[in-house]
Amino acid sequence: MTPPPPLRIGLTGGIGSGKSTVGRLLQLLGIPVYNADLAARRLMEHDPSLQEAITRHFGQETYITENQTTKLNRPYLASQVFGHPDRLAALNRLVHPAVERDFERWAAQWARHPSPPPYIVEEAAILIESGAHRLMDRIVTVTAPEPIRLQRIIQRDRTTPAAARARISAQLSDPQRASYADFTLTADDRQLLIPQVLALHTTLCRETAAIRN
Repeated sequence: MTPPPPLRIGLTGGIGSGKSTVGRLLQLLGIPVYNADLAARRLMEHDPSLQEAITRHFGQETYITENQTTKLNRPYLASQVFGHPDRLAALNRLVHPAVERDFERWAAQWARHPSPPPYIVEEAAILIESGAHRLMDRIVTVTAPEPIRLQRIIQRDRTTPAAARARISAQLSDPQRASYADFTLTADDRQLLIPQVLALHTTLCRETAAIRN
């Protein structure tokens, strides 16, 4: 009898929340993690149909050719969508279906694995906004107080406080994400994060064991 596929866990959180740290800790526990943000960048560089759609919408300047290699003109595209919510939404409508198809291929590989993991994770900053949360069995959100998030963003990206606040305000609030969450982890530099991740891992493994038995 074929075992059921691994549970699908959506991992999300606002910029600077500590979401990526949680993803790395889960990988250390042997859990496959699909990073949707990195996948989107890869697909925009290498998926011909997505490249064609983006070029058609934003113009030939969106891609440049260097040494016979076509590359995304990131500064140009950023200038087109930054500060223009309607354009950003249009770009997301092009990119998210490609990411979803890529995730499904990735998830199918793990479902066919001789020793499938108890669960797999999709890590995405805009998991809920993109609608990808509907593909998940459970949702995990990572939160942190805004002052800590600001400090992390400024140090990591070498940006200004105003720019960091603008990036936070452009995303869903923590209470909005919490309304979708089955589990909430806090990465506030006061509560230890590793025990929270271990407890989450134990719970999800038990859920999988119950389903498979």
